[in-house]
Amino acid sequence: MRRGFAKPNAASTNGSTAYIAGAAVAVLWAGRISTSRFFQCFDGSCMSQSVVCFGEILWDVLPTGKQPGGAPLNVAVHLQQLGVPAWLISSTGPDDLGQQLRCWMASKGLATTHVQRSHLPTGVVHANVADAHNVRYTIAEPAAWDAIGPSPAAEALVAQADALVFGSLVARRPTTRATLHGLLPHARLRVFDVNLRPPHNSPEVVLPLLARTDLLKLNHHELRELMQWLGQAAEPAAALPWLARRYRLQAVCVTLGAAGALLWANGQLYQAAGVPVAVHDTIGSGDAFLAALLRGWLAGQAPNELLRFACAAGALVATQPGATPAITLPAVQALLGT
Repeated sequence: MRRGFAKPNAASTNGSTAYIAGAAVAVLWAGRISTSRFFQCFDGSCMSQSVVCFGEILWDVLPTGKQPGGAPLNVAVHLQQLGVPAWLISSTGPDDLGQQLRCWMASKGLATTHVQRSHLPTGVVHANVADAHNVRYTIAEPAAWDAIGPSPAAEALVAQADALVFGSLVARRPTTRATLHGLLPHARLRVFDVNLRPPHNSPEVVLPLLARTDLLKLNHHELRELMQWLGQAAEPAAALPWLARRYRLQAVCVTLGAAGALLWANGQLYQAAGVPVAVHDTIGSGDAFLAALLRGWLAGQAPNELLRFACAAGALVATQPGATPAITLPAVQALLGT
């Protein structure tokens, strides 16, 4: 089901670039933004503007030790911290790492109701943070999240939430890929958070997911690779409207790291002010950005406001080690000077 959006009330800009240090930043091609709110209860927990995150949960192994990670898990944690109820559909293994991950999730207020138990080991990723602005990953395979199976309860959860967030990495193997495609028709808003991690960056996997997407989020490297597959120019001013038309997308969001923030909506270009910060590392910065962006999107926030807030959330995470440091609404607002 595709959700309609009401035209935002904001002035256009002249297309100049805004700069932000250490934050995920975006160019957004959007349809109409809805101010409608959705309320429901599931498994005894009442949810307002809730989001389901589907995909990999794992341990990031860093030089300083291991930390919970995986883009869907990071997004879910940051949504919770920003006041948006979030649920996870994933899988852990029959090992100590899986039990530790479940305990950590519970400590963050995340339910494990829809986190399955697999015979495969809990996921592990080795992160190389030698370049704080460009973290590189080595992903163990197979992992428990490669075997997420279908369930009626998961379908009901997705159908009752406001949005479903998913990525491309989780679709690397047939079992989980089939489960994801089975859930997509039940989602109200399908948010594709592209993660092109070689060698798991096949157009045969990514493009069918793109064809079933409402809101697309990717970084500028991924945009270049995607447009190369499609034989089109990768310059955002041309690429974003082309993608929106070609795949009937409601929105396209491109993160540019420290380069700035632009928002393209209803034929207008919005600019976010720069937020300079001292970068510790960028692990989880883009995930915090997406969580903040969705928070504003679902609340019907003005595009220029939600963009500035999302950039500040990403910047705040970049000042701290790891993917899911504690962030609060007041802390993000303080970074913006509001």
